Amino acid sequence: MGTSVVSGSAKILAVKTGASTEIGAIADSITRHLPATSFEISAHRFGLLILRLTILLVLFVLLVNALMHKPLLESFLFAVALAVGLTPELLPMVVSVTLARGAVSMARKQVIVKRLASIQNLGSMDTLCTDKTGTLTEARIVLQQHVDPQGNSSERVLELAYLNSFFETGLKSPLDEAILDHKNIDVDVWKKIDEIPFDFERRRVSVLVDNGESRLLVVKGAPEEIMGLCTCYETQGNKTQTPLDQPSREQIHGKLASFEKEGFRVLGIAWREVPLNHPHAVLSDETGLVFAGFACFLDPPKASASVALSALQKSEVTVKIVTGDSELVTQHIYTQLNIPITRILTGREIAQMDDSVLRVKVESTNLFCRVNPSQKERVILALKARGHVVGYLGDGINDAPPLHSADVGLSVDSAVDVAKEAADMILLNHDLNVIHAGVLEGRRTFGNIMKYIMMGTSSNFGNMFSMDGAALFLPFLPMLPTQILLNNILYDLSEVPIPLDKVDAEELQKPRELDINFIRNYMLVIGPISSVFDFLTFYIMLTLLEADEALFQTGWFIESLCTQVLVIFIIRTRGNPLKSRAHPILVATSLTVVVLAVTIPFTPVGTYFGFVPPPARFYFILAVMVITYLIVVEVAKRSFYRRYHSFARSNKYPFLNQN
Repeated sequence: MGTSVVSGSAKILAVKTGASTEIGAIADSITRHLPATSFEISAHRFGLLILRLTILLVLFVLLVNALMHKPLLESFLFAVALAVGLTPELLPMVVSVTLARGAVSMARKQVIVKRLASIQNLGSMDTLCTDKTGTLTEARIVLQQHVDPQGNSSERVLELAYLNSFFETGLKSPLDEAILDHKNIDVDVWKKIDEIPFDFERRRVSVLVDNGESRLLVVKGAPEEIMGLCTCYETQGNKTQTPLDQPSREQIHGKLASFEKEGFRVLGIAWREVPLNHPHAVLSDETGLVFAGFACFLDPPKASASVALSALQKSEVTVKIVTGDSELVTQHIYTQLNIPITRILTGREIAQMDDSVLRVKVESTNLFCRVNPSQKERVILALKARGHVVGYLGDGINDAPPLHSADVGLSVDSAVDVAKEAADMILLNHDLNVIHAGVLEGRRTFGNIMKYIMMGTSSNFGNMFSMDGAALFLPFLPMLPTQILLNNILYDLSEVPIPLDKVDAEELQKPRELDINFIRNYMLVIGPISSVFDFLTFYIMLTLLEADEALFQTGWFIESLCTQVLVIFIIRTRGNPLKSRAHPILVATSLTVVVLAVTIPFTPVGTYFGFVPPPARFYFILAVMVITYLIVVEVAKRSFYRRYHSFARSNKYPFLNQN
């Protein structure tokens, strides 16, 4: 499974099938159930919060009405209507429409969204892990030098590298393509005998070739691995072979380090002559090799990478490079892009760490080098265990597990099928700027979802708390069940356009998660203000207007609907509501609902619901109360956010942190 046959015929013994194969294991890894994402966890907690409040208030109403000997059926219907009124039933629609609108917007920015929930995860992402090739670099790899161990240009090295890449089967790597494109070499005299394919543990590939006079095993791979298998090295253009002693090794390692510091990706080239009757290439043949030299490749940094990294940093998204390349090569790219390196971890170091140690190290590390696919996934899981919302950008078959493990998996349209299958989003343009645009869109989506949650919970909680309080002293129901449901329907209609609304620039500056403690605290600050004005309405209706049951219910219906609809314009922004303009459709629907609330008692529909026309002075009192209420909420909102930002900065109250 996964083998590509280029030509020829062979007898093959299949020793593993299905999920037991390497590709099968990868496919199995992306189907396993993973822990819920941050958005899913927070949404579940929010549901539990609403459930607890609903049960508490409903049981309280039933208990009070029972103690006051009110009709049982009427009390039960009132309690059910109260539960419906407290439930943010429009939330699934708001979330779905907002995410769908975000997906359309991201499609215009060259991002195809496969899973809608990933948009919110992208907005909450605070750590992005990616390879450097094609992200920080142009992904236009060119063979720049082919040199012997002393650093002199060598056609012999080019010929050996060309033979290895030409006869290597399977998918060609960009390095193979760069070798084959560099120069056309006649290989007609050579015939391939056998091959030891590349794998991520050996980090090399060997081919056994024959030209009728000699049979050679040509090996190409990571320089450190290749040099560890060599006992000699070539000098004077293959005229002599010199034993590879310790001083020679140090000298060659120094030459390798100098190439990598200049930003070159380097392959080691070695060979070994075997008997003409040597039939197969096996792992034991990869010993006693002759080191021929280096093939040096250059992949220049992207002009746009520095700007994109700066933009992500300003948006408080940390970029961590997870690559199989040398640390010296990657450091050179970092230097050219003016990226500070906080810490480097290599695959060899990661292999010696258990998961608990790795979780500590990943926090301060932004450069992971020489890592294999399994280590990539370990890095992703370690970051998630630290509480980060992690994105991963990859395009290879071995990127499938980390793509699946990340909170949001990102791939490109040129990626292999299994990587695109595991990804949540597909980038049509392999550019970090596209990801940054997606991050901002995810935050806009989250901002509009939060508007509904904060408006719904605060105003609904205040109104339902008022109903509970009214049930303690009123000899009749403060609002009929049908009136509660009508109030709830009209309020929901006013909020339908929320997905179209704009989000303040301040909301896009940092990753944000659905913080239940923040929502609860906000609800406990804004909700009681609504209740205070509701109780003031009760007092005015009962004392100044001497209202009977029908007039009382009518007056409170109008007041509660006007206040909770108009407060949308206060709650939808953290700043000045006069400077942050709402979407015209949101303004239109909100004002329409307010007009309906004021006029419905004068219509036949109002009579059907049990409303009666209020006196004229009620509307004067209502106008004063609504204006005062909006001013008080604005003052309370600003005070809440001042304390919120102060506590978050001092970190005295961790539950107030946005992240």
